[in-house]
Amino acid sequence: MPNDYNRRQLQLVLEMMMTTSRRLLPEWAPQEAVILAWPHADTDWAPWLEQARSLYIELIHAINQADCGVLLLIREGDMADFQRRVNSTDKVLLLKANPNDTWLRDYGFLTCQSEQGMQPVEYQFNGWGNKFDASRDNRANREILAQLCKLPLISTDIVAEGGALEIDADGHLLSTSLCLLNPERNGQMSLDDYRAQFKQYLGASQVSIFENGHLEGDDTDGHIDTLVRFTPDQGLVIQSCYNRPDDGHFAGLQALVEECRQALPQHQIFELPLPVIFSDEGDRLPASYANYLINNQQVLCPIYGQPEDQLALDLLAKAYPAHKIVALDCAVLVQQYGSLHCISMQVPQGTLKDEVIAQLRKGVSVYG
Repeated sequence: MPNDYNRRQLQLVLEMMMTTSRRLLPEWAPQEAVILAWPHADTDWAPWLEQARSLYIELIHAINQADCGVLLLIREGDMADFQRRVNSTDKVLLLKANPNDTWLRDYGFLTCQSEQGMQPVEYQFNGWGNKFDASRDNRANREILAQLCKLPLISTDIVAEGGALEIDADGHLLSTSLCLLNPERNGQMSLDDYRAQFKQYLGASQVSIFENGHLEGDDTDGHIDTLVRFTPDQGLVIQSCYNRPDDGHFAGLQALVEECRQALPQHQIFELPLPVIFSDEGDRLPASYANYLINNQQVLCPIYGQPEDQLALDLLAKAYPAHKIVALDCAVLVQQYGSLHCISMQVPQGTLKDEVIAQLRKGVSVYG
């Protein structure tokens, strides 16, 4: 009898035989929307709810400035309050939902380019290796978001998160071994198994999986979007620790920089400084400047009210010279061990149905 992994592989092979090739798009592909989930009082955001919601409003306005709409998962009871906080002309489509949490990067669908068009695809989400209940988040694509897309959602039962995957326009995909090899995700699935799956399922042409680099307090087991990001013109932005040689992160992040040099020797390296932020209980928080969102011709960058903020913004301006750099104070997000990229998932142009785009352009409204 085949084991569960072999069944998954057979399922994927059969699926590939019935569909044309596809490739995961890089984040700088033109976007028509960004998916967010509104923070609500029955989550761990409760102590910082007003701060978090204020940041979300600021983020929505910044996304709209880039001629991009927002798909907002929100509880029905919060809709009226949300509508009082925004302008009626803001491009926001309200989607009735009751998410476990707001980390859309890890449960929102990915988008691949295929011969049929823009194809939504999903992995399974189990709360970063069964650390937290994510059962409602795991159903969001199938029950809510898929109906907005032109093409049907393709799903696999392999567990993986969007924050664990970074890809460029050539199909070079990056991830980390610490995250992928957590047995609470996919049992004993090996790195070679993952490489084959990413090539087959997401059209990756090459896969580099880094062994070094992890931020203290990071529940994700070292997501790549807190560590290494591509630029459109053969650059790598790395969350370094060059400014803090006595920090406990220094050796691991320096080793990550060297790994990147070995894996991508033709790429220009941009090293970000590392901030130091603690919770009220004295725990180190995983603040990363690499957790930014590329959104059309702008880069939405997290800052934390720290001395390193301006250094990070200046570095990102050099790394993305064709983009506008927009700073957003994400100190409240890091209180829940995440940041700006973690709460967002971009939707490339051509993914959503024409009627969805038309409704988005009319201003704030409830879908349906």
